[in-house]
Amino acid sequence: MVIRLSRFNTYLCCLALLVVGLGCQSAERQRKQQTAAVRIHLETHPNQSSFNQRISVLRGSPITINVSSSPIISENEVTEARVIEDATGFVLRLQLDRRGAWLLEQYSASNPGKRLAIYAEFGAKPVTGRWLAAPVISRRIADGVLVFTPDADREELKQIESGLNNVARKTQPKISKEK
Repeated sequence: MVIRLSRFNTYLCCLALLVVGLGCQSAERQRKQQTAAVRIHLETHPNQSSFNQRISVLRGSPITINVSSSPIISENEVTEARVIEDATGFVLRLQLDRRGAWLLEQYSASNPGKRLAIYAEFGAKPVTGRWLAAPVISRRIADGVLVFTPDADREELKQIESGLNNVARKTQPKISKEK
């Protein structure tokens, strides 16, 4: 009886160590594995079309706008994301690849006064998704850099930054090899 119990305890201890070893990941490893998605939509005129949707942006003082259902830019065009601290808080800086820069320039030049609605999904497995910002297009953006103040806290911004940079490392080399 004692032999069976010790054998059972040995198996139980091995199983517990295996579960702990496989289940626990370092914070650095989790950060390197997380992904994020960002979609930039253009404001449209309200109509009953299925090609646009009505959204609410900003949690504190929400604004409602109509946007195109299909994004003009996605995370596939982002080459780098950075959280920058400025005088008013934090801003998110998205550097776009050549295609993204062309799209941003085209849409910003032809739609002054309209808004770019920015949606993001982020988290360990992108489960948190919401509209982060809707900056007004005030000028043509020709440098491929989009800087905006998102409706997110510092921790969420770090998740978005890390996730977008991980996606960029995976997708950008593939795109340059195809050219």
